[in-house]
Amino acid sequence: MDKIYVNEMEFYGYHGVFEEENKLGQRFRVSAELHLDLSTSGKSDNLEDSVNYAEIYTVTKSVVEGEALNLVEAVAERIAGNLLESFPSVAECKITVIKPDPPIPGHYKSVSVEITRGR
Repeated sequence: MDKIYVNEMEFYGYHGVFEEENKLGQRFRVSAELHLDLSTSGKSDNLEDSVNYAEIYTVTKSVVEGEALNLVEAVAERIAGNLLESFPSVAECKITVIKPDPPIPGHYKSVSVEITRGR
């Protein structure tokens, strides 16, 4: 299966279980890997035969910058569902949601979840 990658899109959202996360918000990074057949678009050189990367960004942005959710797992699930609904040619998608600055003690680069959903 062919793949389209849109890597480390950055957004500001209000997701989290702590009240300060819902009030102050924080940065999120999202990567999307879409599995689909790209042979037609590769031959035709026509965007209508593929998935527009800008539309992937827009769908993802609407979730991350939209309704506040408690868990990054729920954010990832909603992104995957919306992408599959928006793009019928996509057979499967892998979504990674990275929370660079969660309010938990310790030293680490980030926390993240990765899910894979298909039709």
